[in-house]
Amino acid sequence: MNIQTQDVSETRKSLVASFEAAEVTAEYQAVVAEFTKMARLPGFRPGKAPVAMVTKRYAKDINEEFRKKVVTKAYQDAMSDSKLEVLNVINVEEGEIAPDQAAEITITLDVQPTFELPDYEGIATTVEATDATDDEVEKTLEHMRSERADFNVAERPAQKSDYVKLAYEGTIDGTPILEIAPEKQIYGKVPQTWEEVEGENEGLIPGLGAQLGGLSAGDKKDITITFPAEFAAVEALAGKQAVYAVEVQEVRERILPAIDEEFCKAHQADDEAGLRTNIRNNIKMQKEGRNRSEQRRQVTEAMLSKVTIAAPESLVEQETQGVLRQFIDQQMRQGVKPEQLESDKEALYANARKAAETRVQSQLLLAKIAEKEKVKVEENDMNQVIYQQAMQSGQAPDKFVKELTKNRDRLRSLQQSILFDKTLDLVVSKATVTEGKPAAE
Repeated sequence: MNIQTQDVSETRKSLVASFEAAEVTAEYQAVVAEFTKMARLPGFRPGKAPVAMVTKRYAKDINEEFRKKVVTKAYQDAMSDSKLEVLNVINVEEGEIAPDQAAEITITLDVQPTFELPDYEGIATTVEATDATDDEVEKTLEHMRSERADFNVAERPAQKSDYVKLAYEGTIDGTPILEIAPEKQIYGKVPQTWEEVEGENEGLIPGLGAQLGGLSAGDKKDITITFPAEFAAVEALAGKQAVYAVEVQEVRERILPAIDEEFCKAHQADDEAGLRTNIRNNIKMQKEGRNRSEQRRQVTEAMLSKVTIAAPESLVEQETQGVLRQFIDQQMRQGVKPEQLESDKEALYANARKAAETRVQSQLLLAKIAEKEKVKVEENDMNQVIYQQAMQSGQAPDKFVKELTKNRDRLRSLQQSILFDKTLDLVVSKATVTEGKPAAE
């Protein structure tokens, strides 16, 4: 058999395996001999039936097994001869395979790209200071108090942080929004809802809460709202200026609870000093977590900037589909309509593919570093991740493991993910660290 390797691209190869007629005939005769040995035909002891009768009786099965043997031999010999690191078999063109005839089989596959590892020791990273500031502690404490606040009716004009019960109806150039976006009634006309006055978080209608200050129960006001140029929730309103006729029904004042023993106990602290210490420690842990993620991002970007890695097409396409699914799920949860996603599918695919290519390059790079550094996935690593994922899915760990072992692809993916995580942590541990300013609030 003669094997020729042709380059389709840097990471895609085409292997052409050519068999001489004698080689094909030998494979065919070997298959016939196997069938003859196992054949059970009336009037003959096992293995003693005439070859002609066996080939006639089992012609279809013999031909299928014969073709399979030839293709398998072509693949195995091609792999052995080429010494390629195969990632995925893309296509197999068998051509005509018949006894006593030469045969040619073309195998197209994606292979590991070749590249030199960049220097990954001492990569400069910048992280935020992890100590909690007094201001951060105060803001967190105020948020905790807000979560347990009472709201009492206020016989006065609305002030910042109050909640206003109101009704509204919106129009654009005199046309009711209900007619412009009938499927989104909540943006057109609502008989009763609550809005926070000048709240930190934007309400359903952008800018509405910021214009409610000074209004009392019974007041009416026309409020002008300009929707953002990109407004995925209701595309028909994007960039439009609307007028909302608002009628205030009630004003409620936020009454924050005292930081007393009951409040502290509810937050696992004995007193205010202990509560503030807990808050400070939690903020520190959150910052440390953000720093770990940020360092991972920084070292990955730094390494990829130093090397050119040709990402195999099949891996990129697989990853692209995964990225797309994640993005579409996220958009659907945020209320984006399927038809909107359909209209943006080309841009979505392009963005997903770009992200996927970077992911694949990162994975190939980390896999090579893992090989050099002899990073291994230990049993304890698997147990920890399995336990975490089982808890997240609400399953018993033993049941989770049982299901996992039934799915080899999922198991392999989990092992690979752990390997990449350990390798990335190793690179981060070798990085230099400069502490920057705390992240902006």
